[in-house]
Amino acid sequence: MLPFLLRRTFGAVVTLVLLSAFTFFVFFSVGDPAMMACGKNCTADNIALIHQNLGLDKPVPVQYWTFLVGIFAGRDFTLGHCSAPCFGYSFTTKQDVWSTMMDRLPTTASLAIGGAIAFLVIGLGAGLLAAWKRGTALDKAVTGVSMILSSVQIYILGPVVLGIFVYSGLMAAPKYVNLTSSPAGWFMGLLIPWLVMSTIFTAQYTRMSRSTMIEQLQEEHVRTAKAKGMPAGYVFMRYAWRGSLIPIVTILGMDLGALFGGAMITEFTFQLAGLGRLAIDSVTTLDLPMVMGVLVFSAALILVFNIIVDAAYAFIDPRVRLS
Repeated sequence: MLPFLLRRTFGAVVTLVLLSAFTFFVFFSVGDPAMMACGKNCTADNIALIHQNLGLDKPVPVQYWTFLVGIFAGRDFTLGHCSAPCFGYSFTTKQDVWSTMMDRLPTTASLAIGGAIAFLVIGLGAGLLAAWKRGTALDKAVTGVSMILSSVQIYILGPVVLGIFVYSGLMAAPKYVNLTSSPAGWFMGLLIPWLVMSTIFTAQYTRMSRSTMIEQLQEEHVRTAKAKGMPAGYVFMRYAWRGSLIPIVTILGMDLGALFGGAMITEFTFQLAGLGRLAIDSVTTLDLPMVMGVLVFSAALILVFNIIVDAAYAFIDPRVRLS
């Protein structure tokens, strides 16, 4: 198990380096970041000064190497010393990139974690119920609703939900409230974004959990447990449900990236100041340090979650643990 995790970790590091290098070099093919940092009424002398202060006067490979070293050792800028992990200073706001991301992280983390809990609880619960009542009107209703919801997009459903619940005065506009200061305000402020963002995932996991559970109910060990006279509910949860989790955990690891993408669209739709909104604004203004910071940090989180999901296989399926 340990050698496998070490290989996955090494692969994750290589992936991060290649991803950051590709983004770094492509970014400079779009235009000169100093022009965006300087503003409209900018002279050639001002641009040259910005190049010198931000290290843009050096070759791009040297700039990338300096960027990598700064993440682990920190860097010195004319704006001050940037302690590790250092992603530099924003071209537009002149703020420390790491500090800015940490200020935005609670919003995105709350949105992503809450949305994941929502679609897992609702999706898996509805799928298990449909499998338990297979062939009934309830099963057909759950399957039909999941098919409809799977075709609804966040940027379409979001404004519709806002019009029904917010603009009509039934609920307050979504906003992020610090969890420690007001748990109730935090929950109510993100309830609508959670439900909207989890809609597509809920439909997907409903169909998936239903199909995998039906397959598990046909397995030999499940039928053997039934033949021994074990209660149907016990067999359903103890044997069939556990086996059905394997493909679900696999898809969950793959959906982590999509979950962050959904959080980005959700933040933009509901005007929430998270990492997704920060990434969109940074790309628009060609703010390279901020783009690189959000990209590397988000990719690292996704890769870490994928490694955790791989390790979780051993606890769910004994066959993985033995191999």
